[in-house]
Amino acid sequence: MSDSIKNVAIFGATGMTGLATLPHAVAAGYNVTVLVRDPAKLPAEHKASRVVVGDVLNKEDVKTTMEGQDAVIIILGTRNVLTPTTMMSEGTKNIVEAMKARGIRKVVGCMSAFLLWDRSKVPPRLVPVTEDHDRMYTVLKTSGLDYVAVMPPHIADDLPLTERYAVAENMLKGRAISKHDLGHFFVKCLCTSEWDGKTVGVWGEYK
Repeated sequence: MSDSIKNVAIFGATGMTGLATLPHAVAAGYNVTVLVRDPAKLPAEHKASRVVVGDVLNKEDVKTTMEGQDAVIIILGTRNVLTPTTMMSEGTKNIVEAMKARGIRKVVGCMSAFLLWDRSKVPPRLVPVTEDHDRMYTVLKTSGLDYVAVMPPHIADDLPLTERYAVAENMLKGRAISKHDLGHFFVKCLCTSEWDGKTVGVWGEYK
C-alpha cells in the first residue's frame, strides 16, 4: 500500500475486470469508493468502504465519488455493446475535471490494446469502441495528471491470478491477461511511480 494513497475511487467496479479489481484493492489495505448505477451488481461481500449510486456521465455524481479520495482507477467499458459511444471518454473527462478540482494526482486508466496497433488492422466491428478509447486516452495524456494508461490484450474471465504478468512501455507481446492479474496490476500502480505518464501493455503467460 502507498504511504500517500489511502483512499481510492474505482469507476467501472461492476464490470468483469472491476469486480476482480475491487477485492485486490481492499486486500491491499485501501479504502475503496465505487460509483455504480446498479448496486445490486456488486457482490454481497464486496467490502467497498463507500458505494455511491449514480452515473459517470453525471458530473455531480462524479464529484460526490471523489470526496476524500487520493487516487482513481478507471475501468469503464461497454460490456458487449459495440455501437458508437462517447461514454468512456466523456466519463473520463468528468473524472479528470473532478480530480483537478480536488488536487488528486494519480489515475490508472484501462483502454484497449488496439490503441497500440495500426488502426487499419483493428477489426471493423471494434472500431467504434476503439475510437472512444482513443478519445479517453487523449483526455488522460493531456490531463497533466500522474496517469498510467494500461492497454491489455484479451481480458480472460477464466484464467487465474498468477501475479507473474509482463509489463512493457508502448508494447504488447502476449495475447491475453486474466482479469485477476489485470486488477492486481491496477492496484500495484497505486504504490509506484514507475509507470506514471506512460502507456503500458500488460500480458500473462498461462498454461
